[in-house]
Amino acid sequence: MVTQAAMASATPPVAARPLSAAGGAGDTGSALVARLGGARTAGSWVGADGRPVVAVTDDATARAVRRAGAEAKVVPHSMNELKSATATLRSAPRVAGTAWAVDYRTNRVVVRADSTVSAGDWSRMTQVATRIGSFVHMERAKGSFTTRLNGAQPILSTGGRCSAGFNVTNGTSDFILTAGHCGPAGSTWFADNQGNQQLGRTVNSSFPGSDFSLVQYASGKAGAGADVVAVGGGKGVRITGAADAAVGQRVFRSGSTSGLHDGQVTALNATVNYPEGTVTGLIETDVCAEPGDSGGPLFSEGIALGVTSGGSGDCTAGGTTFFQPLNKAMSALGVRLIVSAQNAGGAQGAPPSPAPSSPASQGALAPSAASPGSSAPVTGASAGTTLLARLTDTRNVGPGLLVIAGSLIALVATRYFRAEQDRRAYQRRYSAMWG
Repeated sequence: MVTQAAMASATPPVAARPLSAAGGAGDTGSALVARLGGARTAGSWVGADGRPVVAVTDDATARAVRRAGAEAKVVPHSMNELKSATATLRSAPRVAGTAWAVDYRTNRVVVRADSTVSAGDWSRMTQVATRIGSFVHMERAKGSFTTRLNGAQPILSTGGRCSAGFNVTNGTSDFILTAGHCGPAGSTWFADNQGNQQLGRTVNSSFPGSDFSLVQYASGKAGAGADVVAVGGGKGVRITGAADAAVGQRVFRSGSTSGLHDGQVTALNATVNYPEGTVTGLIETDVCAEPGDSGGPLFSEGIALGVTSGGSGDCTAGGTTFFQPLNKAMSALGVRLIVSAQNAGGAQGAPPSPAPSSPASQGALAPSAASPGSSAPVTGASAGTTLLARLTDTRNVGPGLLVIAGSLIALVATRYFRAEQDRRAYQRRYSAMWG
């Protein structure tokens, strides 16, 4: 139950251990931007052929980028100018339902407002953008920017429903890393909507500002298969490491509401003004999501990238979805991703090996050729299976124990009816919050 609810499955019996995230090797686009500075560059992204592309402000810098093996694109505005524009937007009066991010590929700042933003607020924001400069682009977004409270395997509390993200550890205890808006510290989580299977408790949460939290397992350990995330249909993807996302990278998101979907990273360091508060430093994508997908994992080629925060639209019409970067969350929380010793290429107890860099940072794989990662089975009982159903399931109980199970049914039924009033109260509150 524990590994099922945490999006981990019964996998081959290999020892699990933490693996630290590591950056890519060589002069990647992000490394070049960091080395050359914000006055001479304006971001980087992954081209259609998989090579890194770096926006630069002059020909001399362009030559330096090409010598490093990347493609250069000369643009009029530096990263310092673009960041100054976003700082001005942040200093303006906050308007819920708005979001902005730097679009590296078009060399502009894109400001979006959802359907809840009034004509007056839209006009005032447009005036702010006009004063900044023509490189600030204003556009309306369909739907509304909301947190996706309620998705890969569900975890449930009286506050609503969320998705388990990734299994992490501090070396002593194991946790689920999920979205911060799912619930404050102290929230108790269950693996079923009957309240029978207690999963754990939130011990650390950050929202707004950031959007991540830690749910400590009631048992203290994630169990076997902690390196697998579910993608639906009894299938899973084995997670082998963590990395930072790159603009243009093809990514995959899993959630119990809408399943597995893919798209591209469109921007980094995005700011979203949710009704509950402002969150910064997010990954912006064109992957769809729906209410119930919050906290679910974002990954590519088996590399963990982030957890679902919120967005607009749905998986019928499409939309924009934002993710909390995983490396940033793990650093703030003092935890490490759990992967199997087999996947890390070492034995249990060996020193952690560097995690592989993301395909985007390696620059060797075109986005169109990217995949979720290596497949792994997801098995076990449904997270919603009740205690009574598990006791009477002949696949789980040997014939010799059926007599004992039959005698236990009366005891279980007695306990059930005694607690029925409390259970119904739990269900009513859960259903109301689910919407």
